[in-house]
Amino acid sequence: MLFVYPAIFHKEEDAYWVEFPDLEGCHTYGSSINETMESAQEALAAYLLTLLEQKKAIAAPSDISVIHTDDGFSSLVSCDINQYKDTKAVKKTLTIPSWLNDRAISMGINFSQVLQEALLSKIQI
Repeated sequence: MLFVYPAIFHKEEDAYWVEFPDLEGCHTYGSSINETMESAQEALAAYLLTLLEQKKAIAAPSDISVIHTDDGFSSLVSCDINQYKDTKAVKKTLTIPSWLNDRAISMGINFSQVLQEALLSKIQI
């Protein structure tokens, strides 16, 4: 699942650090913009996964146009938390009406993918 949050990047001497105004305590650093952006994506994913695992609410991202900074610049940072999750598959048995099964099969729908997407959508705030 893709998340996008505004971040504020700061430059100090030969390095950068970044903070997420909507996510208290979520920050990281790097020696270049590219490295800092990569670190920001990883920090964002780790932060959000921790909140999900602890069943805590996830703050909605602010509109980047309302983010102001005196000593840096703002940018959107995205992360796909699926790449950081435990990807071990777990078999589940479920029951659906026969007509729905037949229709889905005829349309080539991937049942596992649909269930995963529905569950991810359902657990998000």
